[in-house]
Amino acid sequence: MYSASDLRKNLKIQIDGAPYVIVDFSFVKPGKGQALYRCKLKNMINGTQFERTYRSVDTFEPADLKEKKMQYLYEEDGKYCFMDTETYEQVYLSGDQVGDATNFLSDNLDAEILFFGEEPIGVTLPNFVDLTVTVAEPWSKGDSVTGKSKPIVVETGYSLQAPPFIEEGEKIRIDTRTGEYLTRVKE
Repeated sequence: MYSASDLRKNLKIQIDGAPYVIVDFSFVKPGKGQALYRCKLKNMINGTQFERTYRSVDTFEPADLKEKKMQYLYEEDGKYCFMDTETYEQVYLSGDQVGDATNFLSDNLDAEILFFGEEPIGVTLPNFVDLTVTVAEPWSKGDSVTGKSKPIVVETGYSLQAPPFIEEGEKIRIDTRTGEYLTRVKE
């Protein structure tokens, strides 16, 4: 059990049977009376947010969350299928649950699926993914001196800025946290 003094940003707690993450947190000590803990909470299943104030005597249950390494298989009708590589069990996540990770999902990509109890509620990708460039404008030799970048599109349909020397068919490494180009990948 957590007490109110344990509350901090990114702590995951369970309220009324649902998992919440603390998005913002502040401690207030008025001149008289008890200390107060103001929290902005986000529901980890449906994304709703609200603010609530707690007293120092309040207690909280830790959220029953666990992560499992799974492999991305395919997308069908807005549902994303992931498979446990040990048991071959498959789970489906909605587009809302996957979020911006859809920009970087390629076949057989290993990812961490977040479960609340037995229900999958989110996905965490590796920090870096290697994807093939499908659309890139041609460049001429002198273009690299200016240090400019050009728009490219990778196999997942995600578009980003990359150096002018990147060509179609090349594999590049992308940072999934920022969505930015990092380097070319030698095969």
